[in-house]
Amino acid sequence: MRKNKKVVACAIAMLITTLTLTVTTAAADQLSGTWKMNPEKSKYSPGPAPKDLTVVVESDENHYRLDATGTDGDGKPMHVQYSAKLDAKDYPATGIANVDAVSIKRIADTIETLQKKDGKVVMTITTKVSKDGKTRTSTWHGKNAEGKDVHNVVVFDKQ
Repeated sequence: MRKNKKVVACAIAMLITTLTLTVTTAAADQLSGTWKMNPEKSKYSPGPAPKDLTVVVESDENHYRLDATGTDGDGKPMHVQYSAKLDAKDYPATGIANVDAVSIKRIADTIETLQKKDGKVVMTITTKVSKDGKTRTSTWHGKNAEGKDVHNVVVFDKQ
């Protein structure tokens, strides 16, 4: 009888650990995928908004990789890339005017990205995925390459 209790307790502990890992992985995986900007739901201040923007994200509990392509408001091609650990340390970024590094961390179910130039934060981006996993919203606060205040709310639909 005593042996059975130990086996049951061990099995319950293993089940709880497995469920916890599954939930954590599922939450991280919600960020991963291909996301297309929804221009009707997005707001850019100042504009102009990109004509199109597709973001591919690979994310897990420790890493975040982003590859974004599209056409800016002036009709020029855009290509942004970075890969970082979610440890709030600086990692190189390419394709962003006045940005040479990003620092990324997870705060609960939100990703916070700090875009930096020469170690100074120029833009803070918070990104969250809807509970149903179909919509990704990124809110941008900071200064653009021209020094103008930026407040963008960019909504993406999962593809």
